[in-house]
Amino acid sequence: MSKSITPFSKAQLLPQEETLEILKHKSELFIGIPKETSFQEKRVCLTPDAVSAIVNNGHRVLIESGAGLGAKYSDQDFSEAGAEITNDPAKVYSCPMILKVEPPTLEELKLINPQTILISALQLKTQTKKYFETLASKRITALAFEFIRDEAGAFPAVRALSELAGTASVLIASELLSNASDGNGLMFGNISGVPPIKVVVIGAGTVGEFATRSALGLGATVKVFDNSITKLRRLQSNIGRTFYTSTIQPKHLKKALQRCDVVIGAVRGKDRSPVLVSEDMVESMKNGAVIIDVSIDMGGCFETSEVTTHKSPTFKKHGVIHYCVPNIPARYSRTSSASISNIFTPYLLSIAENGGLENALRFDRGLKNGLYFYHGILTNRSVGEWFDLKHSDINLLIF
Repeated sequence: MSKSITPFSKAQLLPQEETLEILKHKSELFIGIPKETSFQEKRVCLTPDAVSAIVNNGHRVLIESGAGLGAKYSDQDFSEAGAEITNDPAKVYSCPMILKVEPPTLEELKLINPQTILISALQLKTQTKKYFETLASKRITALAFEFIRDEAGAFPAVRALSELAGTASVLIASELLSNASDGNGLMFGNISGVPPIKVVVIGAGTVGEFATRSALGLGATVKVFDNSITKLRRLQSNIGRTFYTSTIQPKHLKKALQRCDVVIGAVRGKDRSPVLVSEDMVESMKNGAVIIDVSIDMGGCFETSEVTTHKSPTFKKHGVIHYCVPNIPARYSRTSSASISNIFTPYLLSIAENGGLENALRFDRGLKNGLYFYHGILTNRSVGEWFDLKHSDINLLIF
């Protein structure tokens, strides 16, 4: 048989597109970090240490002056880490990649160039249809960090912030029980001969787990309520000891609430948190007892809850102190910033190593899960259904 003649050499027939793309894009990230303008938002996406790691890998980071002050990082800290500093927000928003904690406002979206990559929280419940229409008109590619999954299928950003909120809820309760906060003058800590503080935790997810862990660590007796036996079992297994757990039965819950000093609500719902504690139950609680409603950002699980702020975080109802601040991690802005930064940095370096976001999305299914806009096309089904917008399957756009 005669050999088939081809005008191409063997080397030319080998697929080389991927290699060329990686070589072309590697070391070309230019990240803009604007100052957060949302009410009482003090966090920043990258710490100076993270900026240093990114810059040392050959990338550029442009930070708006004062962006880190809320988390106690000065412009000098960032400058010494290799970041460029500017006073002009328009310059930051003109970067090809924008990194933010809160989603940009409509005013900020006007400053973003077409075809920009935006990585931030989405906070679906607070968004408007106009926000998504603006992203579409500018053909923006957007990732929501609360949708990004890791190799185990978990949501690392959500978990990190839930860990913070759970631990913080016990620390806040500890403050509110003291005389300095006009509380009952009680102290966490297993003091010999003194009955320990009684804590009720409603919800056995990540927030509930870390609230329980912290309360037990401070010597309190803890009762955890959740309707999922699996979650309750996993909680005991994770903490490594047995303690009181129960499904949510009004009779048992009311009895526990009457005796407790602190109750922490950490229940999520699909659209809003279910109201599990009625006003009657709150009325039956001890005078000066403390309610920390961590699920207030989804409507709250106590009938008496009303949204409060970091400036004025508490109110009293039926003699019970209520703490209902939606953004608890922002109270500990430096720790929160470090936690968010730890999640972002490996993803950013991975995007660069893989030759840009498009290739990274092909290789990393967890990162792809965080994508909700791709070149102006909505790719998230729940967003599309929520706002009655046309959406496409990302797998049909990226092969």
